[in-house]
Amino acid sequence: MRGVFVTGTDTGVGKTFVAAALVRSLIDGGNRTGVLKPVATGVERVGDSWRSEDVELLMHALGKAVPRERIAPILFDEPLAPVVAARRSQRMLTQCEIERAVADCVEWWSTRAEVLVVEGIGGLLCPLAEVTTVADLAVKLDYPVLIVARRGLGTLNHTLLTVEAARSRGLRILGVILNGAEPTSNALAEESNAHELMRRLEGISVLADLPHGIDSQALSRCFHQLDWYARCGVPRYSTQQREGTDTPLQERSDDVQRNH
Repeated sequence: MRGVFVTGTDTGVGKTFVAAALVRSLIDGGNRTGVLKPVATGVERVGDSWRSEDVELLMHALGKAVPRERIAPILFDEPLAPVVAARRSQRMLTQCEIERAVADCVEWWSTRAEVLVVEGIGGLLCPLAEVTTVADLAVKLDYPVLIVARRGLGTLNHTLLTVEAARSRGLRILGVILNGAEPTSNALAEESNAHELMRRLEGISVLADLPHGIDSQALSRCFHQLDWYARCGVPRYSTQQREGTDTPLQERSDDVQRNH
């Protein structure tokens, strides 16, 4: 499958909002699309079931019901970094557990979709499992990374740091989307962010600058202008994985960095 890994410069920047819009745009373009959020925190338990606002938004974008565990296979009640939420629930979350859950979901989606939208949690360096971060999972999946940044003061620093973290790991960067996740607090910063980022992000495009409260029709028009399917990519390690010669995560990460 082609795919894209949606990450953010911080929590609360609108990753799920953008991921859902991306899913909808791909589907409207005639592409069979799947969506995966490997770890969801802040989950509300409802009897024997559970509910997550993020998962509900992603499922709504799909336009059809699928088993929730195929969208979010690992869940925690408290809205914390996954590894912290795991410790507080008296369990240890390992990268191996996450990778097994992700591999199972990817295999499930591979017979049902031609492109997969994966949404991370927090930012690239958010602690994901013991000794690893979200970036390690992004390296493992090896999909192009779409960075969602908050509009406003501080965006330049957060975005440039995220790009640096991605580049140092050899990740391909699909582009940046500025999103007005909160009401305007510094109009001058919001108006100048896109221009300054384009001056500093060599070879990386600011694909959209979404104001706070953008309506669904304007959002659709904005996203439909971009050929998302062409921008998504296949894992560069797919051949080795099929042949059973994939190397351990850390070794692959080191190798990618040496080659970039």
